[in-house]
Amino acid sequence: MTDEDGWNSTPLVDEVIKKAAVAWVSAGGPAVALWCAPLEGALVVVSGPGEQAAPGLADATQAQVTMRGDHGGRIVTWPARVTRVRPGTEDWETLAPLVAAKRLNATGPAAELVRRWADEGCALNRLTPAGEPLAGDALPTGSLAEPPRESLAVRATRRPFRLHRVRRR
Repeated sequence: MTDEDGWNSTPLVDEVIKKAAVAWVSAGGPAVALWCAPLEGALVVVSGPGEQAAPGLADATQAQVTMRGDHGGRIVTWPARVTRVRPGTEDWETLAPLVAAKRLNATGPAAELVRRWADEGCALNRLTPAGEPLAGDALPTGSLAEPPRESLAVRATRRPFRLHRVRRR
């Protein structure tokens, strides 16, 4: 697929977009797992009040998208151009109902969901491939896992009870 900048998407990126249900998206911060809908060679993500939280994505112009397989392993990471679709535009009128129809566990019909998204200021973003996917040496070698957050719920673990003392020689 070729976008307006003349960049040709790779077959791997095209294929993972077609099969996507969840994508790990980073818009300047840590990557978060987001529900997405594949449409026209791009991923469409809804975030905002009453929907999923996507920190920084509503105002971003670029993001990193990581697609994972059924067992959690990374398939591909690619840069994306983020385009916000605004209520009242022609794109909104075509995309929002399609995304609402694919929305699982939605309360009410799709038309009501689209109206709620517009009224509550939810962000409907299109993530379009915008460069070569990261591969080989460009992929991070670490786990990319975030360290656990500080919490008051954490306490020191007690030593286990022993009925008798074990002697060591």
